[in-house]
Amino acid sequence: MTELTPEQKTAFEAAAFRRLVNHLRERSDVQNIDLMNLAGFCRNCLSNWYREAAEDAGVPLDKEASREIVYGMPDEEWRARYQRDATPEQKAAFEVNRPKE
Repeated sequence: MTELTPEQKTAFEAAAFRRLVNHLRERSDVQNIDLMNLAGFCRNCLSNWYREAAEDAGVPLDKEASREIVYGMPDEEWRARYQRDATPEQKAAFEVNRPKE
């Protein structure tokens, strides 16, 4: 296995994160509930993790700002443009698959 320097690891992780975020922006047809049902996380989770990482580094970042970083636009705008009402099947699957608190 190739040994990576800490700087390389950070750079590659950042590149992968940017690619994931860009992919999610391009796939506005995929709803957050679909992501939650299939993968156990969604755009909101990703934005929360981003905000938590910023706060761990001593950088205050509010929820709206972190969501705009992930969504590429304000959350409310994304919802107005792309979010559809969840189907009964999606809601039922979410209840089965939702993260346990």
